[in-house]
Amino acid sequence: MMMILIKKTNIPQLLLLFFLFTSCKGKNDGDYDTAEGANIKKEFALKEGPKLTSEFINNKKAAIDRFYNKNWPNNSMNGGFLVAKNGQIIYEKYEGIANKKTNTAMTSTSALHVASVSKVITATAILKLVDQKKLALDQKVTTLLKGFPYPDVTIETLLNHRSGIRKYSYFTDKKEVWDGHKILTNQDILTLLSSKKITLEYKTNTHFSYCNTNYALLALIIEKVTGQKYKDAMKTIIFKPLGMNDSYVFDYDKDRQTANPSYKGNLVLYGWDFLDAIYGDKNVYSTPRDLLKFDMGRNDLEFFNPALLKKAFTGYSNERQGTRNYGLGMRMINWPTGQNFYFHTGWWHGNTSMYVTLPPEKVTIIALSNKFTRTTYQIKNLAPLFGDYPFDVAKSETEE
Repeated sequence: MMMILIKKTNIPQLLLLFFLFTSCKGKNDGDYDTAEGANIKKEFALKEGPKLTSEFINNKKAAIDRFYNKNWPNNSMNGGFLVAKNGQIIYEKYEGIANKKTNTAMTSTSALHVASVSKVITATAILKLVDQKKLALDQKVTTLLKGFPYPDVTIETLLNHRSGIRKYSYFTDKKEVWDGHKILTNQDILTLLSSKKITLEYKTNTHFSYCNTNYALLALIIEKVTGQKYKDAMKTIIFKPLGMNDSYVFDYDKDRQTANPSYKGNLVLYGWDFLDAIYGDKNVYSTPRDLLKFDMGRNDLEFFNPALLKKAFTGYSNERQGTRNYGLGMRMINWPTGQNFYFHTGWWHGNTSMYVTLPPEKVTIIALSNKFTRTTYQIKNLAPLFGDYPFDVAKSETEE
């Protein structure tokens, strides 16, 4: 046996080296130094509900299969579809082509542009920052974004589309405001609102008007507060903790050649345009399985303060009587009976998406397509299989 003899006089130096090595270890591994930061980055344990019986699964699967075959006959879907309860997948399908150029088939890991379903994810990141006391819902945007010209707009009025700000796709369409040959960025939107003196469409917090500009600005606020690019902040706050390993934020400069493209109904490729670099309102790419993880995590009362989650599911557009409403990054239908239906739709180029969350029943329904179709939005008709929702599960898109 070989023995290494260490002189007594060298022991203090070795102890010092050992101390320096162990104290420095981990400084470059991407962890945060603060306890709060470490809490953000660690994996969040997703918890399934009670195990579903085989009888329940088979019963629902048969009904969903009939719905699927009626709405997407002859395997005509070009995307992914998933139904789950208690975090357990009851039914899922992946069909068609993810990328026609490379002849890549659609699979459970094919990330597609979720369009305005991105708003739900952006809103959740904002609420997480509110929960950490880094933001307040009633905080004025002027305290966060330099040059922001509307003194009454708050974080909350951006989230619930009551800011009164105009849609960026409308005012940048004017030649005197923006050269459509140049790619528009989130920072450009902020600069134009001020430099071009874009007036409010209506007085802040007087009524609802769905507006992508609100969420493009929320993405800038996330960057301001976290000191990270939006795509990195979403990875830190949402994707990594919830194990959304196939999800990412599209980077116009880096991802155009690799991202799964979108197609018209006849599978003709949609080209890029000058609005394709804007994020926050869109540009999250994800999968049905990852969105299930998101739904499980976001609806878990331990992910952030339950009071904040309740605010997200509260309607803020009550100046006109009706059932349609909007919360904090969430569309909803509020019926006089007290029953509520929560969802968000998305449409960008050929991408259509719908995310349905039924918290009382712990049900998640998701459809994503990168070939234009309105059939995606029919998944709402599956809600009656799980609760008292006044839709017709037998309806198909052509009957609407």
